Amino acid sequence: MEKRKTQAFDYSLDFKKTDFRQHPELYRPGVGEQGVLLVEPYKSEILPHWRFKTPAIAEISAKKIFELFQQYLVQQDFVGADMARKFLQMGFTRARRYANYKGGRKYSQTKGKDTSTLPYPYSSESQYKGNPINTRQSDADTNEKAQAAAIFKEYWTKAKNNPEYLHLRDTFLQKYI
Repeated sequence: MEKRKTQAFDYSLDFKKTDFRQHPELYRPGVGEQGVLLVEPYKSEILPHWRFKTPAIAEISAKKIFELFQQYLVQQDFVGADMARKFLQMGFTRARRYANYKGGRKYSQTKGKDTSTLPYPYSSESQYKGNPINTRQSDADTNEKAQAAAIFKEYWTKAKNNPEYLHLRDTFLQKYI
């Protein structure tokens, strides 16, 4: 199996001043959800639709984000499509976190080891990342958030395996990376 060509997400850019629709050459897909809450104008276009409180809300949200994903594909806008894919992935991962842990907190909130100076991914997320992991919810596989996660996973899978998306991704990587 051929290893995918990719480059780490560049966190050193000035995200407040960079319009990635005008400058797609600055975008790096990175891994997973990297940059999902930074890349404009896509963040502002997609974030208002991102919700996962209940399965019904998740269905509306995932469907709308997938529609945006499809619109970006029609526009041949890989960055937009990739950002929509990332929001679908984040819908899955965040809903799963809330399904697994009460309040969405994976780590104990006692003061633990400081991971902020470590390189990504160890520096990401919780300031309590070095602490013990909280107890998983007994209904983590069936509760409302688990159902919401399953909805997002379905749309995320459709997006990441979409042939047009994969073609745009390959073209983007050949052109810019």
